[in-house]
Amino acid sequence: MTSTPDQPPQPTPPSQPDSSQPGYEESFVDRDGDRIALRSYPDPVGAPEAPVVLLWPAMGVRASYYAPFAAALRSAGLAVVVADLRGTGASTPAPSRASRYGYAELAGDVGAVLESLKPRLDGRQRILLGHSLGGQAALLHLALDPSTPVDGLALVAVGLPYWRAYPDRRLAMLAGTQLIHGCAAVLGSWPGWGFGGRQARGVIRDWAYTARTGRFPRLDGVDVEAAVREVRTPVLAVSVDHDQYTPHGTVDYLCDKLVAAPVRRTRYTLAESGTRLDHFTWVRASAPVAARVAEFVADLPHR
Repeated sequence: MTSTPDQPPQPTPPSQPDSSQPGYEESFVDRDGDRIALRSYPDPVGAPEAPVVLLWPAMGVRASYYAPFAAALRSAGLAVVVADLRGTGASTPAPSRASRYGYAELAGDVGAVLESLKPRLDGRQRILLGHSLGGQAALLHLALDPSTPVDGLALVAVGLPYWRAYPDRRLAMLAGTQLIHGCAAVLGSWPGWGFGGRQARGVIRDWAYTARTGRFPRLDGVDVEAAVREVRTPVLAVSVDHDQYTPHGTVDYLCDKLVAAPVRRTRYTLAESGTRLDHFTWVRASAPVAARVAEFVADLPHR
């Protein structure tokens, strides 16, 4: 598979697109002996109180890959912070047999990062934006901690990798996800062979559960399926043409669970982009997506 939470084996994500980007400030948040790395970009010029977007990447994808998207979001008038998921990029340590975390901890990391950014976020709109696994982590955080002060949730290429939600390759998807799970269980972690980068076995376990059952696993004793249905934060859900891991139907499948949230559902099409699109390459042509996020934010009610 690739570096996302959504499917069986495939090539690892492309290296960071070439692009001249503004500087950023790197910081770290300590979590259970691990460190979550953050890239905080400067506020848009002339907009010191701009809404802040906290971006969570796909499985195995480094924060640096999203530099073009961060630039597009800033050009659209939004402040941007990009996190590295646990064990990825500048977040340390790399997953190993000693790693015990799964989806519950990834969701908790979202809350810890929001708390660490409080001085910058106070008085400003804050939006969680996730790509693939990062979007699932953001959604799960809102489900597990409904008191979180977040104004909106933007999901780009975020679906549930339920094998029955795919238009084709269903059995291949089921077999691939469960094979990866089996390897991670035996080896103590997933080495990243052709998919997703190195991952803790708990992350792979929870990801494979969603692929097998179409449901989120119970986390910390919480019925997450029920909790997701109670999320009321406004949602923007964008699927991408030719997405090999999160085709449109898997995004629809996830959105169907958001029965209490106002959902704005859109597609980013090949015709709109004018270039090749897939689960990763949309980042290289992300100005239209950034514009949709900015429009979504502008329409959000203030808390």
